[in-house]
Formats: sequence, C-alpha cells, structure tokens
Amino acid sequence: MESCSFRPATAPSPFPSAPSSSYSSPRAPCPNLRFPRSRNGRQIGVRGSASGFDAFPPLPGKVFVDEAIGAEYGEGFETFRMDGPLKIDVDYLNDKLQECFLQRIRHAMKPDEAFGLIFSWDNVIADTDSLKLDAWRQLALEEGKDIPSAAHVRKSILHGAADHVLRKVLYWAKEEDKMEKLKARLIELYYENLFKLDTPVKGLREWLDAVQTAGIPCAVASSLDRRCMIEALDRMALSKYFKAIVTDEDDMESIANRFLSAAMKLDRKPSKCVVFEDDPRGVTAAHNCTMMAVALIGAHPAYELVQADLAIAKYSELSVINLRRLFANKGISFMDLQKQIIEKAPPRRRLTVDTIF
Repeated sequence: MESCSFRPATAPSPFPSAPSSSYSSPRAPCPNLRFPRSRNGRQIGVRGSASGFDAFPPLPGKVFVDEAIGAEYGEGFETFRMDGPLKIDVDYLNDKLQECFLQRIRHAMKPDEAFGLIFSWDNVIADTDSLKLDAWRQLALEEGKDIPSAAHVRKSILHGAADHVLRKVLYWAKEEDKMEKLKARLIELYYENLFKLDTPVKGLREWLDAVQTAGIPCAVASSLDRRCMIEALDRMALSKYFKAIVTDEDDMESIANRFLSAAMKLDRKPSKCVVFEDDPRGVTAAHNCTMMAVALIGAHPAYELVQADLAIAKYSELSVINLRRLFANKGISFMDLQKQIIEKAPPRRRLTVDTIF
C-alpha cells in the first residue's frame, strides 16, 4: 500500500494557550506600550506596565513596509531537519505533497477536502486599512501636521513603506533619528488600534461556516506577531476556522513564501490551494506559487485585480461550487508544472541556381 511521501516536520497546534492577563481581555487594549528602538528593521520588544507581564514576543516591523512578492524563478525558503537544512520551493512542495492512497480515496468521495484555502490578514479577514489610516491621523494630530486629501497620498500611506511616506510624500522627517521616532510611534498607534479590533470583514464568518461544513482546511497568513494574531482571531471568534497560521515568527521574507509555508502547514500542494487576497501584489505572489487567487474588491478597484482568477465584491457572492469551478477547466493537474518539448526546426533548404538564362 502506498504511503504519504511528505509531511511537515513539526505540526504543533497553531493556537497555543497564552498566559492569562488583562491583555487578553477582548475589549481592553494593552496599556502603556513602549516600543524600543528597532534592530535590523524589526521591533525587539514591548512592555506593558499595567497588564502584569514584563516581556512580549517581538513585534514585526513589516506593518508599514513594502514586502517582496517572491517565488520568482524557483525562489523559496529553508526549513531545518535533523539531517540538515532543506530548501522549500514551489516545485518541491508540488512534488512532495502528494496525496497518499487513503487520501485519494477520501478526496474521490469528498473532492472539496482536497483544496486548501489561504486567507491574507489585511482587508480579507479584518479591515486593516482603517487601522492604518487612524494610526496616520493620530500621528499627524500629535505632530501638529496635516495629511493631504489627494488620492495618491492616501494610496501611499495605505500601501507604501513608512520611510517613503514620511520622507518623500508627507515630508515630515529628514533626519534618521526623527524618522525612527515617528515610525516607532506609528507602529505603536497601529497596535493600539489593533487591540480594539473585534469585527471581521462582513460576510466572512458565514463563508467560513460554509467552508468548514465542506471540510476544506483554512490558513491565515500575516506579518503580525503570533500572539497578536491569535488574540485578534479570538476577539473576532474566528480561531476555530483556521487549521494553521503563518506569522512574523515564521520568518518568511516575501508574500509568496508565506503562502508556501501555509500550504505546507495545511498539507496541501500549492497547486491545490486558493489564496484570498485584496492586493494585486498578493495575486501575483499566489500565481507565482501555482495557486489560484480570489480577489476581494475594496481596498483596490476591480480594474487593478484583473489578473485574479475570480474577483468578488463581498463574500456572499461565493459558494463552495465556485472553488470547484476554479479547478474544473484543466483537470486535477491544471497548474502542475509541465515540461515543454521543443522540436528542432527543420533544416533550411539550400538554394542553388540550376538554370542559366
């Protein structure tokens, strides 16, 4: 009997029990946050003096940065095994995450379970654009500045790196010390708003109920700190829907690498996964990973999401049958990499002059 050829090396529960504290309250944000100076672009710690804990996992510096798309030309990441490091990329996962004999039988009876769904955090699970806008507005109020209402400025502060916005768009900082101070305060304001977030995107819970009924495993991918991610999902009562999460602690260097890590944790081939995204860069990253992409219109207009395999305005437009149709056109191996046989060109005829006029 055939056996499964590959499984993730570690499969701990993605939702470890957090120590009880006033920070865990669904309604109360963590008070008196203090963000020390960053080290190599990453926040190294935070202290809550009133909440009873002295140490907190590192907070990511990726909230207001422009991340790489990733997975171009076989790019991947390394994971470690007992026998040494192992390079993980799209080809490797599509080759190794094959269904074993019993899985093939089960998926023949319940084909929906063969898929894996990967949800990006930003604007797909929660409205993070409003959190970012509020953080920038609070920072402007504290600094006595004004944020122009022009469309390109709004787009920059929502989707651009904080360094670029502060230096090239808003012109608030030129010195490095001032830049670091404003960035640290901006991230602090963002997390203060995040600690109050308890409402998911409209229609998401009903869609996840339908997906759970169909037996399709789900993962969420984010650059947030793991503890912040788990507690945000708990506040929104969504933790039960996600089998795996990918956070800043997974140390993924690109959007595509987060998707690949999520596929590995779900034990699904990348070519059998569907990514839910709101950003054109995320759609490109999904396609680089041989995944399908469903784009949620809102943060970006529909004309910027034309590369997605399916674009929706709200979750109520979806049904499980839509997922099957994404894979229906080309069969079960529709996105598997194929070798192209290049035929040799026929030899050119030699032209000769055989008649003299």
